[in-house]
Amino acid sequence: MNKAKGLLKGNLKQSSLLIALVAIIIFFQIVTKGVLLKPMNVSNIVFQNAYVVILAVGMLLCILTGGNIDLSVGSVVALVSAFAGEMIIEWKWNVYVSIFLCLLLGILVGMWQGFWIAYVRIPPFIVTLSGMLVFRGATLLVLNGLTLAPFPDNYLRFSTGFIAKASKIELLGVNVNIVCLIAGVAIALIFCITQIISNLNRKRKGYETESPLMLGFKLVIISTALIYFFTLLAQYQGIPTVLVILGILLLVYSFFTTKTVIGRHLYALGGNEKAARLSGVKTKNLMFFAYVNMSFLAAVAGLVFAARLNSASPVTGDGFELDAIGACFIGGASAYGGVGTVGGTLIGALIMGMLNNGMSILGLSSNLQRVVKGLVLLGAVALDVISKMNLDLLHRHKKVTAVTEKG
Repeated sequence: MNKAKGLLKGNLKQSSLLIALVAIIIFFQIVTKGVLLKPMNVSNIVFQNAYVVILAVGMLLCILTGGNIDLSVGSVVALVSAFAGEMIIEWKWNVYVSIFLCLLLGILVGMWQGFWIAYVRIPPFIVTLSGMLVFRGATLLVLNGLTLAPFPDNYLRFSTGFIAKASKIELLGVNVNIVCLIAGVAIALIFCITQIISNLNRKRKGYETESPLMLGFKLVIISTALIYFFTLLAQYQGIPTVLVILGILLLVYSFFTTKTVIGRHLYALGGNEKAARLSGVKTKNLMFFAYVNMSFLAAVAGLVFAARLNSASPVTGDGFELDAIGACFIGGASAYGGVGTVGGTLIGALIMGMLNNGMSILGLSSNLQRVVKGLVLLGAVALDVISKMNLDLLHRHKKVTAVTEKG
């Protein structure tokens, strides 16, 4: 009985973020009188929050290294979008060449910051704070304080277009995108199969696994949510192109953090840098990689966001670093490093996105929205710190009890 209770408690703890997300969706669906989950608004939520998910995934790797953050990502987003605007709109360069050069710019920015952080050992806070100022100033110099617009259609389609937009049929009296519906069912099936295989592999290796009842419950809930989500998209224009980009990034980074040696080393670095270094982990190279990767993803986010606005503006990226950091900590990343998942970060980004969208529909001012998001972020980090303190106290109590019993 105690084992069953402990397993149930662990499952509930793992699912707490998902429960919180569902509660927020239900709340705003009620108070907005159904506007939140209208097909067009669901599609808008995807477009509006794509950059948050992209930045949050990169920020997660920085946080894993020891609770470090990158304050410069908003300025890097602005700089990349500014160069995209200059090359594509002003200089009429080839779109593909311009995208490649913008991504290369992001990598170079990351190498610059990663060098000072990893090899000169300047604290990340100082280096990225400097970067926030330098790259914002460089953006203003590139644009000369002006906004460039519009981008050509062959650039916009990469992040504001739809997959198989014309594939619509009438189903139960409603016009739906059949490709989107099939994709939703296929993704739900693939998710169920991979989860079952993963559970069986863990059981074969002797690891703790979910009970068949809990696993079945989780699969039914998440599969239903996925199919419902794609059904809503199908009733509008279908699958947004940027959703495909997000899906690829999430799969790649989820595999990287859980299945590769470098990914495991990132967790080891955040857990105890000295122990990781003595174990043969190249901690400096890992730190360098984390910040190069962060700037690369900031460049991707810059390209996506520029297409979303259909312009390159000097104020682009203002406050983006706070959204990314908030998504990571709300999604379960530890302020001490070494703890966090891509899936949790995605849920954290969705929570931030639902809060933004729901409060905007209600007509709340941007100032009040910042207050709410700040309190949510503080609560998430406070919960992490308090949980760690309670865990430390429990371990100390067990040690004292063991010593007493031996005595």
